[in-house]
Amino acid sequence: MKTDSLQTLYKTHKATALFGRYITNDTIHPLLNALPNICTVHTIGHSVRDKPIYGLTIGTGKKRILMWSQMHGNESTTTKALFDLLNTLCNASAASNSLLEAVTLNIIPILNPDGAEAYTRVNANQVDLNRDAQNLTQPESLVLRHVFNSFKPHFCYNLHGQRTIFSAGKARKSATVSFLSPAEDAACTVTATRKKAMEVIAQMNTMLQDVIPGQVGVYDDAFNLNCVGDTFQSEHAPTILFEAGHFEGDYDREYTRELIYRSYITSLNYIAAHDVTGTHYKPYYDIPENEKLFFDIIIRNVSGYAANLVDVAIQFKETLQGTSLVFVPVVEKIGVLHDFYGHKEIDAQGETLLDETHKMLAEGNENVIVILKNEKIVLKAK
Repeated sequence: MKTDSLQTLYKTHKATALFGRYITNDTIHPLLNALPNICTVHTIGHSVRDKPIYGLTIGTGKKRILMWSQMHGNESTTTKALFDLLNTLCNASAASNSLLEAVTLNIIPILNPDGAEAYTRVNANQVDLNRDAQNLTQPESLVLRHVFNSFKPHFCYNLHGQRTIFSAGKARKSATVSFLSPAEDAACTVTATRKKAMEVIAQMNTMLQDVIPGQVGVYDDAFNLNCVGDTFQSEHAPTILFEAGHFEGDYDREYTRELIYRSYITSLNYIAAHDVTGTHYKPYYDIPENEKLFFDIIIRNVSGYAANLVDVAIQFKETLQGTSLVFVPVVEKIGVLHDFYGHKEIDAQGETLLDETHKMLAEGNENVIVILKNEKIVLKAK
C-alpha cells in the first residue's frame, strides 16, 4: 500500500479519544464497548489488583496473529495504534474485508492494567512481566500464556515502547521505530522461525524508510529465555518485537503512533497475501542496530565545571501527577559528550550555567529552569 494511502487511512480511522502517554483500562473501556459485533470482546483474566484484562478477536482467516500491548504499563503508544487499527478493520471496506478473510487477530490491548494505572514498567507485585515467561509467577503472565497455548498463533506481535535515548546506529538519527526478531537459543541461530519474523520486519522497514529514512533500528538479539519473545520464538511461533520510539518534539508519541499503525497495516497485509517462508529475510540485516547516543537536551560548551568546557546533558523523567504525565528535567551527565546527541541542543558559548538559585548544577538535580547569560531558560519537553 502506498505511503499516502496509509496516511489517509490513519487520518480517517484514528481513535481520537486516545491521546498522550497515559492510557489505562478506564481510557480504553468506552472504546471497547463501542466496537461493533464484528469484534468479540471478553475479559480473559484479572491482574494482581483484580482489574480485568481484556482480549478481543476479529477476523475469520486461517492465519492466526496474537498481539499484546502494555506488558509494560508505561509503554502505551502501541495500544493507541491498536485502536486505530481496529477502527480501520471494523470499517466495511473491501480492503479490510479481504484482510479479515485471511487472518484472525487475537488482541490484548493492555496486559498489565495495574502497571498502566500506576504508569510503571512492572506490575503491582513489582515484577517485570517480560522476565516472567518461564517461571509464570504472575497472573498476567498466566493469562498471556493461556491465550498463546489455546490460540496457537502463526505470528506474535510483542508491542512495546522505548526511551528517547536510542539512536538508529551511530548516526544522529533517533530510533523512532525499532524491531527485533528475538533469538530462540543461546547461539542466536538464525532459524527458520526467526527468518519468517525477519521477512515481515523487512517489509515494514521498506515502508518506513519512505517516511522516516534512517530512523528505524533493531535491538541486539542477545538470548534470554525468561523474555516472552524469546520463549515464544523458541516454541516456533515467529515473534516480532515492536518498539515505539521518539520522533523530534513528539513526546506524546502521536506521530510515532501513526508510524506504528502503518507498520501494523503493512505487516498484516503482507502476511495475509503471502506464504511467509523466511526466504526474503536478508534485508532485515540492512537495519542498523540501536545505540544509546541521545539525551533529551544537551547544553554545549559550558564553563566553570572543569578546566575545559563541558557539556550538560538533561534527561526527562516521566512522572505521573494525578492523571497527568509530567516530564521533569534531570541533570543526567556533566562532561565531554562529543559522541552523544541531544534531541535539542543549546550552545552556551563558554558561559556558565546555573540553577534558578544561581548555584552550580550537579548530576541528579531536577532543574526545570536554568540560567544562561543571565537569562532564564525553561527546560521543557513540549
